[in-house]
Amino acid sequence: MNRLRRWLRRIGYDIIGWTLLVVGVILMPLPGPGTLIVVTGLVVLAQNNVWAERRLAPAKRQAIRAAKEGVRTWPRVVTSALGGMCVVCVGVIYVWSPPPPSFWPLTERWWLFGGAAAGVSIIVSGLIA
Repeated sequence: MNRLRRWLRRIGYDIIGWTLLVVGVILMPLPGPGTLIVVTGLVVLAQNNVWAERRLAPAKRQAIRAAKEGVRTWPRVVTSALGGMCVVCVGVIYVWSPPPPSFWPLTERWWLFGGAAAGVSIIVSGLIA
């Protein structure tokens, strides 16, 4: 029974870790906390995989370096805070989902596609930023 429990635990960690890793990679170019999700996936995968543990340290260093660079001077702090607030505002617009403006050249389905789920993701990204 102990072997079965360990096997199920390992499979569970692998499924959760790979899911987080794939979702994080998909979110990298999109608005969302892609890097944070990738690092979280590597943390989960590192529980059972040496290769993930080796890749985790450089990913953490890069994330910390980027965070330090963003707050090195007070203008950068202000700019980062304003950027985060702008991202939150875009997320609120997505959730609110107003009709497309008259100048919108595409069909309505291409206006704010993704709906409320995309809006919530964008809001979370802005708050993390």
